[in-house]
Amino acid sequence: MKKTLKALTVLLLAGTALLGFSSCNDGETERHTETAHKQTYTCPMHPQIVSDKPGTCPICGMDLAPFDKSNVSDFLTLSEPQQALANVTTDTVKTGLFSSFKQLNGRLAVDPSQTEFVSSRVAGRIEALYIKQTGVPVRKGQPLYKIYSEQLAALQQEYLVTIAQASQFPNDKKFEQLAEAAKQKLLLYNQAEAQVLQMKSRKQTSPYVTYAAPKDGVVSELFVTEGQYVAEGSSIMSLEAYHTIWVEADLYPAEASLVKKGNVVKVTVVGFENEPQKMHIEFIAPALQAGSQLLTIRGSVPNFKNQFKAGMQAVVELPVANTSKAITLPVDAVIHDSKGAHIWVKTGVGKFAPKMVETGVENFNRIEITKGVNEGDVVVVSGAYLLYSEFVLKKGKNPMAGHNH
Repeated sequence: MKKTLKALTVLLLAGTALLGFSSCNDGETERHTETAHKQTYTCPMHPQIVSDKPGTCPICGMDLAPFDKSNVSDFLTLSEPQQALANVTTDTVKTGLFSSFKQLNGRLAVDPSQTEFVSSRVAGRIEALYIKQTGVPVRKGQPLYKIYSEQLAALQQEYLVTIAQASQFPNDKKFEQLAEAAKQKLLLYNQAEAQVLQMKSRKQTSPYVTYAAPKDGVVSELFVTEGQYVAEGSSIMSLEAYHTIWVEADLYPAEASLVKKGNVVKVTVVGFENEPQKMHIEFIAPALQAGSQLLTIRGSVPNFKNQFKAGMQAVVELPVANTSKAITLPVDAVIHDSKGAHIWVKTGVGKFAPKMVETGVENFNRIEITKGVNEGDVVVVSGAYLLYSEFVLKKGKNPMAGHNH
């Protein structure tokens, strides 16, 4: 009986030990399972930030997003609807001519060579001012103002006397020369030939003389009012023409070697982006602008429609380099970060993989790829940044982690 009891005790202890071992194994399995399925979070903008609980990024403050850290593939797979939603488009890489240029901020200014000051040739009183405000366009020969001048009346009387004497002594060259000299005085005082002939036929002087516009233009300034007395040479008004207009741009002294007088540049006036203009550099300032570290370059562009106005902003594209055979991509296709520059290449149906590249010069639209891509590769040209963000969310790491530039 004692032997039987002892055997049952041994069996009971063994069963308890087995149950305890099984329970221990079950607990360890549960802990492994819990660890394996523990959620991890990262920042979509800073994949180096990894946390085992929700929160915000200490760098940018964005909410941390969950990701599957067990996903170790180095590519993304997107369906056709996903690609359309993310606006992911691709293009086949080709080589071709590439021109790089530097953009300079420019502005339009009045060409002073087209500005003409209308001044009084005689002393007198402004009897009538036919243009009384600025901004009014005038045509060549259009009356601008009428002046009362006793001095001019005296010159007219002198001319009538000399022509009368010349008519009485037709064979005397001296009287003929005096009449011609008197006529030239009137012409020098801005009397028109037609006015002189009219006065000669009427044989009557007039102290009132009307002066006409010497050229087409726009009245930019008025210096007198009706009834005002003016001296000989006093400014009456200024006329500006806009058949051509100046384009001025600024550049730093270190960039001065990029431009020479006579260089051809492209000018785009803000608001007229579809009408770019070619311009020759006509002037390079020999000194820096006062109070700045900038040089001014200048040229002129045609403005026959008078659509360009002084003060408008413009962009001047200064050529930097020309490459006859280069691989280029749209600027948005290349992503720059602390690891370098990378693009996204289509490796299969719906599959996209990041690829490190080296870049060269760039212009406003495209950037040169000097290493990392070959002609014929299919590259993502729009939606690259969305692929970058998707990769970070799914993988929890930078697409270029582990790559050496």
